[in-house]
Amino acid sequence: MIEKKLDLMDFLEKFKNFFSREKEFLMEGDVSRHLKYISSLEEVEFSPPQKSEEIWESIKIVRKFGILSLREIFEILKIVRYFKYLQSVKFFEPVSSWIAEIRIPDYFLEIDSLFDKDGKFLDEADERLRSISRGISEKRNEIREHLVSLFGNRRLEEYLVDRQIHYLDEKETLLLKGGFNSVLKGSIVGRSSGGFFYVSPDKIGDATRRIRDYEQERERIYLEYRKDISSRFQKLLPFLKFINREFDRFDGYQARHFFAKAYDLQFLKPEKGGEIVIQGFYHPAIHNPKPLNIDFSKSALMVTGVNAGGKTMLLKSILSVAYLSKFLIPMRIDAFHSKVGSFKEIEAIIDDPQNVNFDISTFAGRMVAFSKILSKERILVGVDEVELGTDSDEASALFKVLIEKLIASGSKIVITTHHKRLASLLGTHHDVELVAALYDEEKREPTYRFLQGIVGKSYAFETAERYGISKKMVSEARRVFGEESENLNALIQKSANLEMELLRKREEAEKRLLELETEKRKLVALQEEWREKLVEQEGELKSIYKGAISEAKSSVKAKTVPETHRHMTEAHKRFPKEEFVKDERKFDFKVGEKVRYKESEGTILQIRGKKAKVEINGMKIELPLEKLQGILKFRKPKKRVEIKVEKPSKASLRLDLHGKRREEALEELDIFLSNALLQGWDEVFITHGIGGGILAKAVREFLREHPKVEWFGDAPPNMGGQGAKLVRL
Repeated sequence: MIEKKLDLMDFLEKFKNFFSREKEFLMEGDVSRHLKYISSLEEVEFSPPQKSEEIWESIKIVRKFGILSLREIFEILKIVRYFKYLQSVKFFEPVSSWIAEIRIPDYFLEIDSLFDKDGKFLDEADERLRSISRGISEKRNEIREHLVSLFGNRRLEEYLVDRQIHYLDEKETLLLKGGFNSVLKGSIVGRSSGGFFYVSPDKIGDATRRIRDYEQERERIYLEYRKDISSRFQKLLPFLKFINREFDRFDGYQARHFFAKAYDLQFLKPEKGGEIVIQGFYHPAIHNPKPLNIDFSKSALMVTGVNAGGKTMLLKSILSVAYLSKFLIPMRIDAFHSKVGSFKEIEAIIDDPQNVNFDISTFAGRMVAFSKILSKERILVGVDEVELGTDSDEASALFKVLIEKLIASGSKIVITTHHKRLASLLGTHHDVELVAALYDEEKREPTYRFLQGIVGKSYAFETAERYGISKKMVSEARRVFGEESENLNALIQKSANLEMELLRKREEAEKRLLELETEKRKLVALQEEWREKLVEQEGELKSIYKGAISEAKSSVKAKTVPETHRHMTEAHKRFPKEEFVKDERKFDFKVGEKVRYKESEGTILQIRGKKAKVEINGMKIELPLEKLQGILKFRKPKKRVEIKVEKPSKASLRLDLHGKRREEALEELDIFLSNALLQGWDEVFITHGIGGGILAKAVREFLREHPKVEWFGDAPPNMGGQGAKLVRL
């Protein structure tokens, strides 16, 4: 059983508990389609179905014109009730359309009222059953009253063990001591552990028999309902098959959804091809696991290293990811950066196959296992300790040929070994990836970290010495092993150390890069926030100044002095008490002051001549002062902004525009009218002459558009006629 070999049994048992009823993990059909349905459940709150039983046997009984029990009828009704509930939930597509298209026959509304939520048949639905229930209740009360009356019988008192009514085999009884038959006639129903007797008095026999008759009548009525419902179900057989199949399908979806939600797991969809890239996978069998990251893009992955160094767990993890992905079972993994192919079968050759009863050795068992998979194509195979049970040199040559055959068939294979011979034979193959399992020699425990592209050290001599073999014997073994081989071991270890150091530096660089990216995002967000504030404040200031200027203009055009004062007062109120200015200093900076350099902000730590040392994002940089900018800030103006309009010292009621050009004349006319308004005059006199009529026309248009001119017209003949105008303000 591959689940057991991969140490997934406990994990899968947890998953099974989320099913409403037992079923296979495999979901037939398009995996991508299934995943869309599961994903659409994520944003919806709904209740999972109750635990239920399989109804295929009930469907077979109906098909053979049999009669269902009330329990079997309720199991069918339970499924229909759940789909009625699902139709009231606002799902997203594609689940919403699927559930909405399910048409439930009206007949189920009739039988729905016959059962409560726990499956008990409701006697209130039938008058005959209600009458039977009342009759049984009355007879039970009679029995209870008679038994209670016996507690007051003085002759029976010495035989009473207690004053309770005991129910045994659905009969009301008294618990009595031996010898009771001289006082009370009755039948013994049973004996207690203390040797006393449960006795049913003869006088309650009639009531008991009547209750039995009632119950038989009730069962007869139940049978009528069972026959009728079973008969009606015969016409609904296609719907029963359909709804059972759809319930199984939804049960598979909801179980995966709630399992992933409960344990914060992710789905990894299998894709075409055989590539396997795993990022951030945590095998559920490991306590306090470390994330597994491995690139298994080639056809074969050969894992080397010390015993108990984590090689087997790497193999199991790769196969586990492929297995869970195949059955769309969520797992703890970085699904966004992971990828797994789709395989027809997943094989795990892990256990020692040696068996005395079947006369098979370890190596022979390995050969039996390989003979079964060599004829298959596009499978994923994991082999633990591939050279187990025979001479390593001979086995290496044999397994080299077998592995190349599997590669040629399009299969992928993960191999663990602590022998270097096979690694050296296959290491140059373009489709074989070497991986070393790292081991913490000081802590004497696996790190569950792996380096690709190198061969792992076995630590055989170190392990032997640690477990009691004398240094002298280990030294002799090293000598026998040979200086060249020992140098090879040292080279392997040195290579591993270099890879680990590069890996450590890379992780530190990635961490620092992530921190800088985070800081950059914060600065960009802050810059955008300030930009929005500046735009907002600029708009407010424009609005304020516009209002103040408008009031100032109104004061100029006011008719009376009080009105002028009122407009001026309102203009002063509208002007801001603070102004937003930019610090335009170039060299007048101080230590500790905040400054801006390009898109970043920093603090001045030191000033030397025309240069300053600035701390920006934790880094100290020396920059020219001319490259620095002051921070935009608020500051109060030194003087209050005031608008003062004085009355003209020389003012006249008459304006003569003779000989003036149009633009010059209109400018003087505008000033003349403003002065007249400040003086509080109601009427003025304007002379422009007749001439060609151009200036007269311009004056008329200006007066017509002026907001403070109430009326104007030609002067009387004695005052100039059409060559002059009287204006009322």
